Amino acid sequence: MAPSVRSRLLIVDDEEAILETMTFTFEDDYDVLTSTDARRALDLLDEHAPVAAVITDQRMPTMTGVEFLTRVYERHPATTRIILTGFADMDAIVKAINDGHVYAYITKPWEPDHLKQVVRRAVEHHVLTLENARLVADLRSSNVLLEAVMDQLGTGAVAIDPAGVVQAANQPARRFLGLGEDPRGRAFDDALGPELRGVAEAVLRLSAGEGGAESRFEELDLARRGCAHRLRVTVSTLSDPSGEPLGRVLLLREISHEPLRRRFEDVLGEIAGERGELRPCLERAVAELRKLAEEVRASRVGSPEMAELGERSLRTVTALENWLAVDDALAAEAYPDAQLLQDRVRIARSRWPLPDEIPSRVLELERRVEAYYESGENPKRRTL
Repeated sequence: MAPSVRSRLLIVDDEEAILETMTFTFEDDYDVLTSTDARRALDLLDEHAPVAAVITDQRMPTMTGVEFLTRVYERHPATTRIILTGFADMDAIVKAINDGHVYAYITKPWEPDHLKQVVRRAVEHHVLTLENARLVADLRSSNVLLEAVMDQLGTGAVAIDPAGVVQAANQPARRFLGLGEDPRGRAFDDALGPELRGVAEAVLRLSAGEGGAESRFEELDLARRGCAHRLRVTVSTLSDPSGEPLGRVLLLREISHEPLRRRFEDVLGEIAGERGELRPCLERAVAELRKLAEEVRASRVGSPEMAELGERSLRTVTALENWLAVDDALAAEAYPDAQLLQDRVRIARSRWPLPDEIPSRVLELERRVEAYYESGENPKRRTL
């Protein structure tokens, strides 16, 4: 097991005898730095940081103890500060507490055991201060990372404490609800405003469990700045291990795409299930998918699901148009460009969203292209 790092002390006094006594007193437990000059002591503090505790005399020729501790506090606020002084310097003690944020003062002459106890507590205070700072930094870093992750989710999330005050809201939630400013620290109802009263009422109903156990969510239509959203609202109650309520989590999922997605899937199902002539089905599908893609664009809903649906619709249109173009070329031309036909077939395959459900007429078209590429013979007829 690696030995623990010893804490450092810095002792400042213009009397060499005092420094020797102090060094002898503490050198078994700490790494002891000493200086007869307060300015040099500040340099030592910088060079050997972190220093757990500083002990300084009040009366020194170049700088008083209070002035010295004030500079120590400015440069190394975590270092614990102790001042040595006589009874006649009580005004200096008050000033040290106010300006130098002194941890303790020791009156001369001091008792060695008492001084050791004070220094031990001062060092422990420094260790705890550093540990708390580390924990706070870790927590802050974790919170930043967590917020970044939450902002990347497609689902909006709002954390509300038992008093109804918003404690967290990720970026999708702020976007869905049109919250222009950070709602943290505000009452949930006030953050939403009167135009979103329907959301607040839905959260209240869901929190109260109205509608029975099966009523776990509600779907709401919202219009924000010319953009219509349909949201699925879910509320979960949080409790600690003892059952005490911690608050609620409101989840908002953008579902405006779902009716359009069902239309998209119906079109694909019709194509994949067609057993007769395929061309009329493909031509209808091209028109329907172009219309669907335009509706996606016009919706102005910026959810990932809506964007994906628009892209898939246009990719599918590319697949269908390539199949139709290959079929037209084989029917209209005696010697179409075989390489171009193969490229079109390959592109159509890569754009078709159901790779395991290729229509039988399309498979036959692909075989015709391959046969034509190898033989150069084209019967000039349609396949689809």
